[in-house]
Amino acid sequence: MPERVELWWARRQFSKGTEVPYAVGSYREAWAPFPALIRQYHPELNAGIALSQVPPAADVLLLWQCEAGHRFAATPEEQRNRPGRERRRSAWCPDCSELARPARALPMRDVVTLPDSPVPAAVANPVGRAVLQPRRPKRKLQVCPKTPDLPVGDAFHSACAPKPASAIEAQLRADLFARLSGTQGLNAVRVARPFFDHVEVWPDILLPELRIAVEYDTTGRHGLEHVGKREDADRRKDRALRAAKWEVVRIRTGKLEPLGPYDLQVSTWNRKALESLIDTLREIRGPLLVDPYLV
Repeated sequence: MPERVELWWARRQFSKGTEVPYAVGSYREAWAPFPALIRQYHPELNAGIALSQVPPAADVLLLWQCEAGHRFAATPEEQRNRPGRERRRSAWCPDCSELARPARALPMRDVVTLPDSPVPAAVANPVGRAVLQPRRPKRKLQVCPKTPDLPVGDAFHSACAPKPASAIEAQLRADLFARLSGTQGLNAVRVARPFFDHVEVWPDILLPELRIAVEYDTTGRHGLEHVGKREDADRRKDRALRAAKWEVVRIRTGKLEPLGPYDLQVSTWNRKALESLIDTLREIRGPLLVDPYLV
């Protein structure tokens, strides 16, 4: 869940052990393509923190102010991706957006008063104008019945989970469990809301003792994996896990940018990447909880 900028900054100060976790200018190049957002951001509204000190993938609520003076809260990811992912020349504001597209009222002369007696679903209008019709009942959402009736957040072994898709993913799992002892063989987490017709999600690796899910992301042979709509599905999956009180660490390879605050960008999976992952687990849950599981 996004947190207020003051709480986010204090947590980063604690985890990094320094007064200034991100120096001014650290993310200047990442924000440079979005001049409209730079104009909307004001450090005095955000505890004096400059925009170039905020990672674009940080899950933090910032306060923005449009040129008309309207203020609103949004995360960096929300601001960079709306509307229509076109953020370079335009800026978005909820109040300005509403004023630009006011709700259109139906003229009274076009309203047909229905009789008190029951009427069929389709009502004929002799003058060919708008007709009030009864609402259609909502379609009942169908979900897979194979998910066990467990509390939200519980990890389990699911028969619906897909098999590992790559050899590197299997190597990552072997290397991680050789370094970190824990429960193996679980491949699903029970979530509150349906995710692609299931009330469960299937991370690549589960660490149930730490309640951390590890994902290995690559663009694949054709460069189509974890981009576009598939990236949107990854974000939905991460939100479902965090709503279930889990944290997510994505190991992003190639040119894939981080999606969350703890994601790692690596060129390939190796011993250095493994140690970076262990350090990230310590950052999330603390050394006192993580170190006892180290082998």
